[in-house]
Amino acid sequence: QVQLVESGGGLVQAGGSLRLSCAASGTIDSIADMDWYRQAPGKQRELVAAIANSGRTNYADSVKGRFTISRDNAKNMVYLQMNSLKPEDTAVYYCKTGVIVTTQGQILYDYWGQGTQVTVSS
Repeated sequence: QVQLVESGGGLVQAGGSLRLSCAASGTIDSIADMDWYRQAPGKQRELVAAIANSGRTNYADSVKGRFTISRDNAKNMVYLQMNSLKPEDTAVYYCKTGVIVTTQGQILYDYWGQGTQVTVSS
């Protein structure tokens, strides 16, 4: 019923920038939180940034001041602008949604995208 597709990953030098996008498609009426997670090799998946439907944001301490999360509710999209990238930002980045209300009034939970690789070279 719902699919999330990320894009925008790639290889960048330290100090560079990337912008990730995530498109949610399906019979969606509204989405609560939209989040970005990341998972580096050998490490647990961690929350990078979150944005509520209201626009309220939350960031991991490691990315504060460098990353900016935003969303377009009309398009059911969420973005992650990543500046001043560091090698330790290298990971697979995943988009995740919280509660989704469908156009049929169903309540759906916790959809994940397939991930997009971000590699930062030193």
